[in-house]
Amino acid sequence: MKDILGSEDVIWDLTSLYRDTGDDNIKKDIENIKDKITLFSKYRNKLNAISPGEFLNAVITLEEIYQKTSRIRSFAYLNFTTQSNNPEASAFLQSIEEISSQFQKELLFFELEWAGMEDEAANPLLENVVLGRYRHYLEKLRKFRPHQLIEAEEKILAEISPVGAGNWNKLFEKVLSVIKFGEAGRTEEEVLSDLNNPDRLIRIKSVREFTVGLKSQEHILTHIFNTILADKMIMDRLRRFPDWVSSMNLDNEIDEKIVSALVEAVKSRYDIPRRYYRLKKELLGYNELFDYDRYCPLPFSREKKITWDKGQEMVLNAYEDFSPEMMEIALKFFDGRWIHAPVMQGKRGGAFSDPVTPDVHPYVMLNYSGNNRDVQTLAHELGHGVHQYLAGKQGYLNSRTPLIMAETASVFGEMLVFRSQLDRAAGRDEKLSLLCNKLEEIFATVFRQIAMNRFEDAIHKERRNKGELSAARFGELWIYTQKEMFGDSVTLTGDYSIWWSYVPHFLEAPGYVYAYAFGELLVLSLYKMFMEEGKSFVPRYLDLLALGGNGSPEQLLADFGLRLDDPAFWYEGLDIIDKMLKEAEELAR
Repeated sequence: MKDILGSEDVIWDLTSLYRDTGDDNIKKDIENIKDKITLFSKYRNKLNAISPGEFLNAVITLEEIYQKTSRIRSFAYLNFTTQSNNPEASAFLQSIEEISSQFQKELLFFELEWAGMEDEAANPLLENVVLGRYRHYLEKLRKFRPHQLIEAEEKILAEISPVGAGNWNKLFEKVLSVIKFGEAGRTEEEVLSDLNNPDRLIRIKSVREFTVGLKSQEHILTHIFNTILADKMIMDRLRRFPDWVSSMNLDNEIDEKIVSALVEAVKSRYDIPRRYYRLKKELLGYNELFDYDRYCPLPFSREKKITWDKGQEMVLNAYEDFSPEMMEIALKFFDGRWIHAPVMQGKRGGAFSDPVTPDVHPYVMLNYSGNNRDVQTLAHELGHGVHQYLAGKQGYLNSRTPLIMAETASVFGEMLVFRSQLDRAAGRDEKLSLLCNKLEEIFATVFRQIAMNRFEDAIHKERRNKGELSAARFGELWIYTQKEMFGDSVTLTGDYSIWWSYVPHFLEAPGYVYAYAFGELLVLSLYKMFMEEGKSFVPRYLDLLALGGNGSPEQLLADFGLRLDDPAFWYEGLDIIDKMLKEAEELAR
């Protein structure tokens, strides 16, 4: 299959970072960072007294240290993700994380002193034109003031961080990557790709194999989840965060009322996915739709395997129709070998784009199996990549966008490819098939992510109020929150009750998943503007991406006149989804 797809040789070239794990430049860079940290220590207990120019020098030096450290860490992580069953790759990543934690321990004083500085001393620095480039970064640091500990305590946390939640995440990746599903010993990505198979018996078989594989590691996965839930509980208690999601909201620079409005708006329109799945049941001619039927192609769908070259062409053409500049940046990922695409044993599942550092370039990881969803995933991750590439102009400290804005370009990229396909569709069947595929992707991004947010909310609260959860209890809460979305439109089987255990987002970034819904509904509004305004919209959109994280979400979106605190904003995006479903219902008739 891989030979037919042409993705087997799409292997990234990490030499832009380092030649290999034995590269002497890694040791040289580590020593260089140590020297810079030693010199940086001269600012300890001096931030109150130095001039704006000297303060700027301190921030620039800090940025250089963080950037070089991030470069080494990215190399170690990228090297690990495609061979997480390799002990040497794992050991190298662990050693780099331990070294990084030592660096962080020595740099803590800056953030603590700056955040703790009285407003009378800090405000003149923030308002000084010399520090204008870093104003937002410095303002954001001060917002964490109520949640910081004293330096000795922060140093202890930094010291033990290599064996904390991050290490449990690494164990999670190792466990998932070594499970061999079914008699054929397939990977996670290979077995899940069968959920798109038109043969119901094959779908049922894939669900059984995946469930059996997860069950074989149920005790370990349950322990990992409980440990990370407890770690989060303890950290939130130490840092005085009122709720499990408060730290994520603060990092996203978003008011909790906005998140609540988003969640409640999406829940209030659970009727949309329920209507769709009832429609799909009719189109398939089934008496009952089960969880393993959700992604199966429609009977008139002519979806075939899409080769890597064809998928690349589809994405680049759609990007070019919107913006030649955007296409040129995306092309760099293919020409520069910044992508790792094949499905292979030991490689982690899913997909991501790592921004690495502005002085290098992002890298994209996929598991490309040749279906239409994989093309959309390619468009999604390249959207991240283009965003990260443009944001690099802001420098390391300002290039990282809040998570809720990080999905903007990725989801927009998917929309461009979908609209390109829809415009070229010939006949009712092809249009309906494309619409249904897109609706299912939107449901996965909006409604399913909010259902998963409700699952997260439930497990964090139960861990805090009642103690450790059993695997069965995780399953009960998972089914309850999923059933809340599906209603009676989809029958959830007993096998599905363990499928909470393979979702990495719950562990890597607790509270993250609502960012997907945020990003999708935001993009629907932005895409509507593009359709109304035409090409004049493009430079404003690219300017938004180029701002990176140099502003809060509301500041970044100010030019578009969007009010995130207005419930009508969220309902506008949901109404667009409703209209797409009505279009599908009309075509079905």
